[in-house]
Amino acid sequence: MIAGTTGVAGSASAAPVGPTGSGSSAAGYFTPGSDKRVTLTDGADRRPDGKNAASQRATVDETRPGMYIVELAEDPLTSYAGGVSGLARTRPEAGDRLDVTSAPSRAYRGHLDAQRNAVAAAAGVQVTAAYTTAFNGFSAKLTAQQVTTLRADKRVRAVTASRALGTRTALPAATPTNPTAGTPTATAPGEPDQPVASGVAGKPVKPGPGTGAGMVIGVLDTGIWPESASFAKRMTAPATWRGTCQTGVAFVAEHCNGKIVGARYFADSWLAYGGSIPEGEVLSARDMAGHGTHTASTAAGLPLSNVTIDGRRFGPVSGVAPDAQIAVYKVLWGGMGYDADIIAGIDAAVSDGVQVLNFSIGSDLGDWEANTPIGVAFLNASLAGVFVAASAGNTGIVSGAISNAAPWVTTVGAAVTNLDEATVKLGDGTKLVGGSLDALPGGNSLPMVFGEQAGSAEGSVYCEPGSLDPAKIKGKVVACALSDTFGSAAEIKAKGGAAMVLFDPVGNYRINSIFNFPVVYLPTEKQAGTLFNYLMRHPTDAKVSLRSGGDGSSVPGVPSVADFSSTGPDKVATGILKPDLVAPGSDIIAAVAPPGNFGRNYDAYSGTSMASPYVAGAAAILRATHPTWSPGAVSSALRTTATDTVGTSSPLDQGSGFINLAGATDPGLVIEPTAADLIEFSETAQPDGKALNLPAISLREYDGTRPVTLTRTLTNVSKARETYRSSVSGLDGMKVTVTPASVTLEPGRSATVTVTLRRGSAPWDRYVTGSIAWRGKAHDARIPVTARPWGITPRPYGDDGEEFGRMTNGAFGSLQPGFTGPLDGRSTGYTPMQRKSYSMPAGVYGGVFDPTATGVRKFDFTVPANTAGIVVEANTDDPNTNLDLYLYKGDTLIYSSDRFWTSAEQAYKFLPEPGRYTAYVFAQLPGGPVVDFQLSHAIIGRNAKYSGATLTLPSTVERGSTVGFTLKPNKPLPEGDFWAYTELSTDGTVIPGNLVYTQQSSWQ
Repeated sequence: MIAGTTGVAGSASAAPVGPTGSGSSAAGYFTPGSDKRVTLTDGADRRPDGKNAASQRATVDETRPGMYIVELAEDPLTSYAGGVSGLARTRPEAGDRLDVTSAPSRAYRGHLDAQRNAVAAAAGVQVTAAYTTAFNGFSAKLTAQQVTTLRADKRVRAVTASRALGTRTALPAATPTNPTAGTPTATAPGEPDQPVASGVAGKPVKPGPGTGAGMVIGVLDTGIWPESASFAKRMTAPATWRGTCQTGVAFVAEHCNGKIVGARYFADSWLAYGGSIPEGEVLSARDMAGHGTHTASTAAGLPLSNVTIDGRRFGPVSGVAPDAQIAVYKVLWGGMGYDADIIAGIDAAVSDGVQVLNFSIGSDLGDWEANTPIGVAFLNASLAGVFVAASAGNTGIVSGAISNAAPWVTTVGAAVTNLDEATVKLGDGTKLVGGSLDALPGGNSLPMVFGEQAGSAEGSVYCEPGSLDPAKIKGKVVACALSDTFGSAAEIKAKGGAAMVLFDPVGNYRINSIFNFPVVYLPTEKQAGTLFNYLMRHPTDAKVSLRSGGDGSSVPGVPSVADFSSTGPDKVATGILKPDLVAPGSDIIAAVAPPGNFGRNYDAYSGTSMASPYVAGAAAILRATHPTWSPGAVSSALRTTATDTVGTSSPLDQGSGFINLAGATDPGLVIEPTAADLIEFSETAQPDGKALNLPAISLREYDGTRPVTLTRTLTNVSKARETYRSSVSGLDGMKVTVTPASVTLEPGRSATVTVTLRRGSAPWDRYVTGSIAWRGKAHDARIPVTARPWGITPRPYGDDGEEFGRMTNGAFGSLQPGFTGPLDGRSTGYTPMQRKSYSMPAGVYGGVFDPTATGVRKFDFTVPANTAGIVVEANTDDPNTNLDLYLYKGDTLIYSSDRFWTSAEQAYKFLPEPGRYTAYVFAQLPGGPVVDFQLSHAIIGRNAKYSGATLTLPSTVERGSTVGFTLKPNKPLPEGDFWAYTELSTDGTVIPGNLVYTQQSSWQ
């Protein structure tokens, strides 16, 4: 047996062995800090074959030797507006396309080539890859001296260390083995055995704008599996196509059959830095993993009447724009790639003539800086008329982890559109609703056994290959903690088990996979606790039934925002709202590459990687329907017509809402920024963005003491004159006016409205959200609004995270105000924490939290109105015991404290809603049969008068400055811990302050 914890975050260390005693296992099941923590959607992505794709990361120090991207000062072809003597403008006019074959383009490209060669020669640099179309510069391996030399060259705009990025797919860990699937021979593809007529679900339709005909979608990804039936159609390249079919290992010219109109691969920087491509890869545009094939077929795959996976029929599939053509740009190797190679792919795509780009790639925990080299390349692509869709990321567990947040990119979150539920009914009648894409046994109950109780080998808790005893699982359902999910399923299947129930002790994302074996996944921590503790109570007589379907409780409804989908705000620019919208991205069945997917031709993936190509396909349809629309107009149409999801209307989660392609084809109004404004944003070191003419308003960290005035320009893109009247929804506590209140626009005409937003009673340091709509007789357009007034500390995440800076020590407190002016304040004085000692019987050593389990003690608190904060602490003097602490309000988890390195746990809530709160102390690692611990709590009234204290503050402050303050007791306090609340004011405006702590010890 091995002790380990699976989850979505944490450190790793050796797992301690638990003591033997009443209620304890000889060794722990899930001990904090073990090396078994698994993420379904880690920032680097996890491939279906279980290999972490981040085997070759390139986070290079900005001043050390390594691979760099050098951006030169002159504009690339897409944005050059003239100015160099003898060289005409190459930037296309609005509505036109870049022509890289024109005489001005050829002449200017020659000029850029000469300048690049001169710069490189002056620094003694060997150029790895050169860019001229969407980016002007080159990549190269540089010494520290060369970095310094280039940064001092006036012909150079920026020198940036190259970084690695990865795919944005949410997939369980897996270990497929398929001896028959491998690298195919380099032969031309044949026609499918049973050709399917073009059209959704196999029904013939006439190709046209509504199916994306004439459009080319460029896919920057892991390549493509050209033999797939989703691409098996010979088509003629569009007249504007200038691309090529680059041959390579197992990829011949005939693989570009017209549906696949072009294919290239980019590995110069990868090879220059790492030397070779990862094991299992091939140096060509061929996809060996499946991600690129899946995204390409989601965007523009042919309609098929039915797909079969492992012998089971899963019904019809089709790309969103089935008559669009696909251009392949393989920029990832083993799921990862350097930005230097990605920029080369963008550069080529724009030059080749794509109308749409899909980018299902991102960075760990989202963007950390504005205007990266990739962001600049996408800006220039947009200026050349190319629409860019990109995945928002799969880090929904924390807010503010948005990837691809540039305002010229349409950033897409994922939505659940199919329930795919399954019900686990335990022997005691408890029902747990999880998910499954497999055929389940249904019918009568079967015996169930926990993996750890059915094996003696290391890893049996997770049902790892080779860990289970066939005699103990034959004909039984086996419960397994989440780890190598496909390996676990294969182990149970091979040894005669009837089915598998997967759970994660600390909870994880709701994601389903096809196992070709009865598997139900229970994603929540609460479900894990219920299942685990049932198994502990029934080690020999556990029963369970598994059936397909559920009661809808696994999600708020459909469509709803997927729990893994990264949410706002954009932590880089305070005035940019991301994601832009959400699209189907959960349990999406599409074409894949057999070598990376158990030999399958189709498979189910989940992630914002799947949502982004849905929007790319929609954009291709809009571009075909409205050839003169700019990328900004297309994005606006998609966003202003989106509809609310079920379960949330917060723009931080859903952006503008769920995609509504039918509405987007005739939006009435568009709101799009000018090229000049986007260029100005790209050239600003710390851009804000709220003044950009975008179909959204974001006021993260605005000064709540002053009104904010913005403008938006509305353009009528319909065929008739129409009057639009404005209205405001939500935004509680905000005073919002739109002037003029109504506008009447002729076709093609524009009007500018002024939006003024003032804080009224809206809370400080908290978001309020809502929307502004313009409604006409034939059309409606809606833009989302988010606003959070900055009080005492800025936060680049939502209201769901830790309030860093809210709790402080009274001896040396600090705050960072979001306003400028006079400062005054008051305090409640200090109130003592109420502390008592308790004992409880130990539960399972290394167990899983469940409120009803042994080893858990419950405490109720009543929080009255006008409470500043509740603080609960648990600790033990036993060094062999590890406690966890959970604070709930009803069934809602408010705070969990499960630090494995200490049993000094603390849970709190600032400005809590009144009502009943419950704290649970959980002995996750009991040191013996009885657990002794102390519980302390304080409920601090907002207007209370406690033991007097003196608050010392500066008399004036400036926005963004860090200032200190003290809160000292007026007289000595007795021994113990104390809390107080401070409240600030500026010119009569009251601003909530801090929860302040002090401790009096016997030695003081």
